[in-house]
Amino acid sequence: MAVLTPLAGRTAVVTGASRGIGAATASALGALGARVVRVSRTLVPRADDGGEDIPCDLTDPRALAKLAAGILARHGAPDILVSNAGAFVMRPLELTTDADVDEQLGVNLRAAFGVARAFLPSMVRAGRGSFIHLGSVADHVGFPGNAAYAASKFGLRGLHESLAAEFRGKGVRLTLVSPGPTDTDVWAPIDLESHPGLPSRARMLRAADVADAIAFVATRAAHVQVDWVQLGPA
Repeated sequence: MAVLTPLAGRTAVVTGASRGIGAATASALGALGARVVRVSRTLVPRADDGGEDIPCDLTDPRALAKLAAGILARHGAPDILVSNAGAFVMRPLELTTDADVDEQLGVNLRAAFGVARAFLPSMVRAGRGSFIHLGSVADHVGFPGNAAYAASKFGLRGLHESLAAEFRGKGVRLTLVSPGPTDTDVWAPIDLESHPGLPSRARMLRAADVADAIAFVATRAAHVQVDWVQLGPA
């Protein structure tokens, strides 16, 4: 007898899915039976029964529009959308360039806005779905040397809360997942010893920990709303 997995027959779209939290999330949702569409600038195109890999620069409006049109045509409105694509920089204010600010706002906020605009209306028309924004502890707390990143993540939280209010009661549940420091490649260029307030990579969350939290949200019954999940290292 076949075992029915919790997300069997459902389609999940995960952005920023080539590595780190996005890759772990795609794997977790796939293990629960979802057909997973992974999106990232660096992916090689692939399609099989388990889903698709689609390369896309989400900061390019035309590329995003083409991506959304293709996914909606092939799969219909996603049952789960994890808006995870992000960028990270940690520099003192005087060393943070305009290019740094543009990148943080472009990837973490403007692209997230574009993804929401591209997919949420179809999910609302379908009357179902879970739309999950990947935030950060820095969407609620300011840290030294974090101005550009925090500005983008505080903005993302504002975007999320506004959309949650706009679409409440329309069948689509919106959730913000805000993890603390997580051991991914973003920390490789950063000298953690010069930032005593940060944990060592060994003490950070793992990408799989955050993926588990996202999977928890995605597998709640349709009548259960999870507004916000905050997690961090013990």
